[in-house]
Amino acid sequence: MTETKRTFTLRSILLMVIVVFVIPFLPMIISGVWDWLEAWTYAIISIFGFILSRALAARRHPDILAERSRSIEMKDAKPWDKILAPMLAFGSIAILVVAGFDKLFGWTTAFSPPVKIASLILILLGFIFGSWALIENRFFSGVVRIQTDRGHHVITTGPYRFIRHPGYGGALWTYLAMPFLLDSLWALIPAVLLVFVLVVRTSLEDKTLQAELPGYKEYARRTKYRLFPGIW
Repeated sequence: MTETKRTFTLRSILLMVIVVFVIPFLPMIISGVWDWLEAWTYAIISIFGFILSRALAARRHPDILAERSRSIEMKDAKPWDKILAPMLAFGSIAILVVAGFDKLFGWTTAFSPPVKIASLILILLGFIFGSWALIENRFFSGVVRIQTDRGHHVITTGPYRFIRHPGYGGALWTYLAMPFLLDSLWALIPAVLLVFVLVVRTSLEDKTLQAELPGYKEYARRTKYRLFPGIW
């Protein structure tokens, strides 16, 4: 049996189907509103963004999907990330859930078209920037670990020329824009909490890489910012 066959089990495939084809539709499932244009827009971006980015990443790095699918089982993942990684996963779901209930009960008045257009642009840019990081970085794992089994080394090309954690950078702007596209001020609560968790994880991951990954300290001196160019 090949490593790929061992990795892509029925459980992992079922989980991927749920993540890709069910979760993006949560706002409509919860609210029961299926003619919700903004929710459909988000779902389509999410589904096609996921499929396209993974296809391009796998074409460039054939082993990256196997690494990501089994990352939660990795024994060398940092203990603190076994808490933070699931928090980020469930936090993004929480945004969609709250938006769905907001639509169901009418808690928030719809935002103006310019606000929605701006939020849509941010979501698209966030997906593109984060996907670029995934495609560029062979070691873009689902958990924080030093991948000695895969020849882990510093990646300095693509979006890593601008900030040290472009995957998180793209996710951050997507999280903050989602409530505005989906007309939910209440969804800003999980979005802001999610950004806080993301900043904490970025800080801990950066310290880990500087301490344990050869060449990362030198890279950090050249590329000064973690998430926010000119700020942090």
